[in-house]
Amino acid sequence: MEAAASCVYVDGVGVGVEALCKAAGVSKRSMYQLFESKDELLAASLERRAPGFAGMFGLEADDGRSPRARILRVFELLEENSASPDYHGCPYLAVQVELKDVDHPAHRVAQKVKDELTAFFRGEAERGGARDPELLARQLTLVFDGASARGGARAEVLEGLVVPMAAVLLDAAGLRRLSAEAQPNAWETPSL
Repeated sequence: MEAAASCVYVDGVGVGVEALCKAAGVSKRSMYQLFESKDELLAASLERRAPGFAGMFGLEADDGRSPRARILRVFELLEENSASPDYHGCPYLAVQVELKDVDHPAHRVAQKVKDELTAFFRGEAERGGARDPELLARQLTLVFDGASARGGARAEVLEGLVVPMAAVLLDAAGLRRLSAEAQPNAWETPSL
């Protein structure tokens, strides 16, 4: 499953079964004994990596930081990850874009992971007192996905671009700052 996830991340969902089996060091027969189809293998490999995706962006349970800091940390990590030469964008977004069939098992897994990201943003927006947490969550997901796609395509350098953009959305949504956040830091835009 790990080999499949890596191959799909680098080469896309169109990667052939032979290439997947070669990367995993298994025969086609062995693969088909474990998975009914390549589609099931793709879905299982994405599902297996989902906790790592959530952990990489700090989506786990409350860690004591303010909602604003937790949201902006996601975008800071996105900027940091995009600087790696191995960065190809969000793997879950890529699967959604490549697989037009929303009923494809891998597309469903990708949709679930992206929905969890939006739910994280919505929950933090609610905790932070945003005027419309649902709208803000959707906007933040759109920024995340757009930045991931542009960064993964090497069409844009994300450093210093995404965090301030997200901060502007938080300000516009009325996401309150806690007293400990009165001083701007690397994750906040200064008051105008």
